[in-house]
Amino acid sequence: QVQVVESGGGLVQAGGSLRLSCVTTSGRTFTLNAGGWYRQAPGKQRELVASINSNGNLGYADSVKGRFTISRDNAKNTVYLQMMSLKPEDTAVYLCNVAVKLGDYTYSYWGQGTQVTISS
Repeated sequence: QVQVVESGGGLVQAGGSLRLSCVTTSGRTFTLNAGGWYRQAPGKQRELVASINSNGNLGYADSVKGRFTISRDNAKNTVYLQMMSLKPEDTAVYLCNVAVKLGDYTYSYWGQGTQVTISS
């Protein structure tokens, strides 16, 4: 019913930048309420990197504050993650999670993830 697709990952050198996109689509009418970017590195737990809610309130992990910026385009049902001053420790699969309102209920959906690799 709802598809979430991330894009924008890749291989960059330390100090470089990437912008990730998370597009939500559905054959039904929906509202994108909140979105969050998570990351999971090999052997590590999934961690919340950045979040944005329906009021535009933002949240960031301490490790990315000042370097990453989350934003949204409601007309495109897209959540972005602008990443700057990238470090090798930012290497991970980045996953998008969205809260989508369908009818009277809100559901959580995950994308498949996009690989981000930072070389030193």
